[in-house]
Amino acid sequence: MQTRAERIESLLRAHFAPSRMEIRDDSARHAGHDGARAEGETHYSVRMVAASFRGQSRVERARAVHEALREEFGTGLHALSLSLAAPDEERGG
Repeated sequence: MQTRAERIESLLRAHFAPSRMEIRDDSARHAGHDGARAEGETHYSVRMVAASFRGQSRVERARAVHEALREEFGTGLHALSLSLAAPDEERGG
């Protein structure tokens, strides 16, 4: 059985074919906050660079990611911190 982070990675790779992606489970940092669960897997940070983000605003990018992860939000994903860029916008490593 896949973890939520593995499912998120698989879905985002399928939808955006990113050249770079990092996914971090931040759930432990949010213990006791709204949406947190004892078993975790509720709060994540995603950094992603994808050519498909070219010409899109920050809001359009975030909406696309949220749409790609709609089922995960329906099964306990509570919050995402997003850093989304097109390849020509990528800074440093």
